[in-house]
Amino acid sequence: MLQARRGDQSVHDRQRPALRFVLPLAPGLRSLVEPMLGPHAGATAITLLDGRSHEALAACDVTLIASGTATLEAALFKRPMVIAYRMNALSWQLMRRMRYQAWVGLPNILCREFVVPERLQGQADPATLAADVLAWLDAPDRAEALALRFRELHHLLRRDTARTATDAIAKILQA
Repeated sequence: MLQARRGDQSVHDRQRPALRFVLPLAPGLRSLVEPMLGPHAGATAITLLDGRSHEALAACDVTLIASGTATLEAALFKRPMVIAYRMNALSWQLMRRMRYQAWVGLPNILCREFVVPERLQGQADPATLAADVLAWLDAPDRAEALALRFRELHHLLRRDTARTATDAIAKILQA
């Protein structure tokens, strides 16, 4: 969500009053999330979708998303994204020491470069996340180039696994 308050009006309301927000929820979480919207979302209208994350991805222009398999789903929907993730400080210190690669998000790992921003721990603050999301909206050419990159990634991942396995087994049996 784009939410950074200054005075009575949010940055979102001043900068992009026409933006609409959709928040897909895991089934059963609505009763936990709805009470948080009032104090945190202010006047920003947020549509909640129960168990319909794919509909949200299909409809969105950009997504603010937690690190994990959802980032791969967003990439397969060819959507620009900002990956945000915060965890317990001790867990973060342990994970940071074991980090074997520069990336956390699956799209960046699979592309072997930062194709989407990753905001981890202290970098995952409202102002930074809002700026990153707005940057995607302000750069349609950049978003289109990313969609092309994700299309190539999608084709790379779509392999005829059953056929490949069958061919490998046939080669072993013929030997």
